[in-house]
Amino acid sequence: MIQARADDYAQFAVARAGHLYRSACLLTAGDTHLAEDLVQETLGRLYVRWARVSRTENPAGYAQTVLTRTFLAHQRRRSSTERATDVLPEHAAEGGPGDVPLRLTLLQALAGLPVKDRAVVVLRYWEDRSVEETADVLNSSSAAVRTRCTRALGRLRALLGEDLGEYATS
Repeated sequence: MIQARADDYAQFAVARAGHLYRSACLLTAGDTHLAEDLVQETLGRLYVRWARVSRTENPAGYAQTVLTRTFLAHQRRRSSTERATDVLPEHAAEGGPGDVPLRLTLLQALAGLPVKDRAVVVLRYWEDRSVEETADVLNSSSAAVRTRCTRALGRLRALLGEDLGEYATS
């Protein structure tokens, strides 16, 4: 029984880790090291509660909620602003899909948003969650989520301009 539960958790973790990591990268505005830490902490929290989590209707959604709340809790800590270095070497993405300058510009714009606004944008537009689902994850009202979405998108437009096409060709 215990081994079966451990195997079930291991399959879930392998299947969801990539998606959790991509979401964490967006939440952290491209800080891959912090994203890895958040995913590891999320998977650890899920493992402790796996007997209950595995019986939920949507364990993947539960995992995304844990990831988002872990990120928000991390941002509230004073130590969350500490960085080992602020200069990282530039490496070209080899064979990766997408437009690197556009991706970097978007990550930089996301980093310019307040933490909760960034969480709302990631949940609503990356995770494609409804306003109600996003409100549930963030423990806030639907009206607050709609307001944050409007303000966050306005800030992104101010940072990026109305047309992203200029970034795609740089």
